[in-house]
Amino acid sequence: MSDNPLLDFQDLPRFDRIRPEHVAPALDTLLAQCEQALEAVVVPDFPADWSRLALTLDCATEKLGRSWGAVSHLNGVADTPELRAAYNAGLPRVTEFWTRLGSDERLYAKYKAIDPSTLNAEQRQAHKNAIRNFVLGGAELTGAAKERFAAIQERQAELAQKFSENALDATDSFAYYAGADELDGVPDDVVHAARAAAEAEGHEGYRLTLKMPSYLPVMQFARSGALRERMYRAYATRASDQAPEEFRRFDNSEIMREILALRHEEAQLLGFKNFAEASLAAKMADSPQQVVDFLRTLAGKARPFAERDVADMRAFAAEHLGIPDPQPWDWSFIGEKLKEARYAFSEQEVKQYFTAPKVLAGLFKIIESVFEVAIRRDEAPVWHDCVEFYRIERDGKLVGQFYLDPTARSGKRGGAWMDDVRARWLRPDTRQLQTPVAHLVCNFAGGGRGKPPLLTHDDVTTLFHEAGHGLHHMLTQVQERDVSGISGVEWDAVELPSQFMENFCWEWNVLRHMTGHVDTGEPLPRALFDKMVAARNFQSGLQTLRQIEFALFDMLLHSEHDPADDVLPLLARVRDEVSVIKPPAFSRTPHTFSHIFAGGYAAGYYSYKWAEVLSADAWAAFEETMDAEGLPSRETGRKYRQSILEVGGSRPAMESFKEFRGREPTMDALLRHQGMA
Repeated sequence: MSDNPLLDFQDLPRFDRIRPEHVAPALDTLLAQCEQALEAVVVPDFPADWSRLALTLDCATEKLGRSWGAVSHLNGVADTPELRAAYNAGLPRVTEFWTRLGSDERLYAKYKAIDPSTLNAEQRQAHKNAIRNFVLGGAELTGAAKERFAAIQERQAELAQKFSENALDATDSFAYYAGADELDGVPDDVVHAARAAAEAEGHEGYRLTLKMPSYLPVMQFARSGALRERMYRAYATRASDQAPEEFRRFDNSEIMREILALRHEEAQLLGFKNFAEASLAAKMADSPQQVVDFLRTLAGKARPFAERDVADMRAFAAEHLGIPDPQPWDWSFIGEKLKEARYAFSEQEVKQYFTAPKVLAGLFKIIESVFEVAIRRDEAPVWHDCVEFYRIERDGKLVGQFYLDPTARSGKRGGAWMDDVRARWLRPDTRQLQTPVAHLVCNFAGGGRGKPPLLTHDDVTTLFHEAGHGLHHMLTQVQERDVSGISGVEWDAVELPSQFMENFCWEWNVLRHMTGHVDTGEPLPRALFDKMVAARNFQSGLQTLRQIEFALFDMLLHSEHDPADDVLPLLARVRDEVSVIKPPAFSRTPHTFSHIFAGGYAAGYYSYKWAEVLSADAWAAFEETMDAEGLPSRETGRKYRQSILEVGGSRPAMESFKEFRGREPTMDALLRHQGMA
């Protein structure tokens, strides 16, 4: 067993050596150690002492979490049939243990017996969270109810994994080999990548897929309406009953229905009216109704702007594009052409200046300047040759480390995310400070023809967003594992640091240092930047309503919806209320809505808009204190870092925000930033 990389905790995960056959033996060992630790601490004569519990139990469970976390990560970024099988075999075992641990009435009693006056401030917050989590984990249930609760957790984990697999497989299974004539208008780098992909498979033509680096440019730039329709239909019907017959094996319809039924049953077992109430028990928002009211208020402010956006596109399409009656697959194309006409630039033009190396250097420069750290290349075993590893230092001392996996590829889940490898923790077993490590994962297009990868400005914003999550995790100064970094932060506040970082992508004195034309090396011209800024809030009303549509659907789905019913009528009702562009009847957006069915955002998707209020208000503090050169104030950066990033989850998010801003947040800055004041 000493050769099993999943049992090596001396340093970083040995990603280059982890194989599917290592998973089951590692779980055998780690679960046995956890069981032994659990039984040791629940005996009557084991003291109700925070440090003693941590030394015996937390040290064992933390290793299980790190090992299984490595397997889960590889399952998301390097999926193979063998790894998927090993992961799916291990998932019920891990879920069963965590469920049983979180509902163990003996352990719950031990934690309740701890005297909070013996704890420091960080430990008191972690203890408070632990007591709440025991209740939400079913520790107060007994008999058949407890058994049913455990069964629900295992089944939900299984279903969420299957939902995610279906979404990935449905996306990966589609390919269309287009002819050169169909790609008129599509950017050259996308065309070359499509040709190379087809050649690699021995096909004629150009291989188009539903991965974002391929799909989105086609929808934005392809002049062929037939091609856009073909791609749109494939994308909008993924993992659903509307997909072509050969892809219907990925249909998520029944999985969604069962997930919703299980969530409702779980909530009622815990004494809540619905799952939304259970979900909000650990969030900033007080009730589902408060969230619904917040979303509807924001929708009311955004709707006039969205209606104007649509009217502008309809008029432009009819007059300039010969599209008198736009179809769903036309809107992205019309929007891009209108933006080009109105602001005299295109995303493709901008993209030439954002080479991945320059962007990354610019990101590091702003992090180093604002947060008073240094970022250096580092060495670690990785799972793919495009992955890079870095370390963050302050005054020569290690603060944290992170992996960066930027490139889209087959077998890698879509989207972008940050995940933790390990947390900052003053380990009770070694009395050594464990520094935090994070994953930053994106899905950008790769380079080609000897040139570096090019990023859209949206890609740049995504990279800064995920870096914000990473900084929240890595810059923490908290030494209690369960409330350090992102741990213990309310879900509807966890997007604050990520959305905050996006603002740097709109500052000239930041942006000019991270651009260089792919052919000439020339920096982004100021005139082009000014056009980008002028277009910043282009269709912000539409974009806001789209996010509210998702968030309101999610909240009503988990508060008012009968799980036995089809979800599509509810979605139609939400769209009738807030949307100004209606997708076609065949669209099946929920079937790949992984955030709420497989990604932890159930009854929590509103968090993006909720936290955007916080992040916009926080950024306003930087706007108020920019220096003479238009760069963020180091003093404001230090206050933000110390008030919000460094304290992690060691206190309520509202307390951290008020320490930074001196007051509670308002919606004013968000509306102003998005041109809807």
